[in-house]
Amino acid sequence: MGLLKEFKEFAVKGNALDMAVGIIIGAAFGTIVSSLVKDIINPPLGLLLGGVDFTNIYVLLKAGKDGMTHYPTLQAAQAAGAVTLNVGVFVNAIINFLIVSTSVFLIIRAINIFRRPQPAPAATPTTKDCPECSMSIPITAKRCPHCTSQL
Repeated sequence: MGLLKEFKEFAVKGNALDMAVGIIIGAAFGTIVSSLVKDIINPPLGLLLGGVDFTNIYVLLKAGKDGMTHYPTLQAAQAAGAVTLNVGVFVNAIINFLIVSTSVFLIIRAINIFRRPQPAPAATPTTKDCPECSMSIPITAKRCPHCTSQL
């Protein structure tokens, strides 16, 4: 019975709920980034590289059951049972990672800026130095208690 009570306390705490919301938003964000890379970044990049579709960049390690040594797409090679080294898919994953990590860094940086404690205002001075003897005296003093000079 104690384990159930501990789990209930954990699940109801704000940190667990915040974490759950973060995971859900993170998953949705990952989908958006994947679409950004696949649908927005890769087409112009592939066009600049001569019409290359990154997902179809692969190295054939072993021919499929049909014995072909070249397939038009990665999906065709995989459907034929060929063993491939999927370079383009890996490049897409690297681009996804860079976008996600940069975005998370910028979000954390913005949060940390708001979390930083504001500098305390400078305290008003309560003492001053006597011009004659250089001793520290109260700022409201009219005569130095050390050298008795008029201020």
